[in-house]
Amino acid sequence: MAGRLPAAWGADADDLLRDHPADSLVEQPAYPMTRAVTVAAPPELTWRWVCQMAVAPYSYDLVDNLGRRSPRELTPGAEGLRVGQSMLIIFDVVSVDPGRQWTGVTRPSLVSRMVGPVSVTYAVQPAAAGTSRLVARMVARERGPGGWLWARALAWGDLVMMRKQLLTLKALAERDARR
Repeated sequence: MAGRLPAAWGADADDLLRDHPADSLVEQPAYPMTRAVTVAAPPELTWRWVCQMAVAPYSYDLVDNLGRRSPRELTPGAEGLRVGQSMLIIFDVVSVDPGRQWTGVTRPSLVSRMVGPVSVTYAVQPAAAGTSRLVARMVARERGPGGWLWARALAWGDLVMMRKQLLTLKALAERDARR
């Protein structure tokens, strides 16, 4: 597993080597992408903010939320994720371990039929006292003759969007932890 851009951002060796549910949901050959941040907030609070992705994307709102600002306060009940739920418009949740991770696979669409499925896991892990680690693993199939190129193009685009998303969730969780 690669530890350099665009395959990894913010990820340490443990993040890269740890198995995530998304790893087994895409046929080989597949290209894993790992993004991670340390959050100065307890895992329970970080998890609540990760679940906010059921409400909004928390990335560049002009691009992926039709210009609407992602909420800056926790939405009651958003942490009640369930299998089958739609997340970030493009993923269907296939597994949830409350407080720890949710995993999704791209919804059937023309794009997913052309390039194959993409899976994602967002995981929250305890770190040093009062902190947590937010790790996102996305896996794309390297399908067909252009699969290698498509997976790397996706990785660069995802890097920009997911980096913003993770940093936004981190800032909101840290703000709430200071309150």
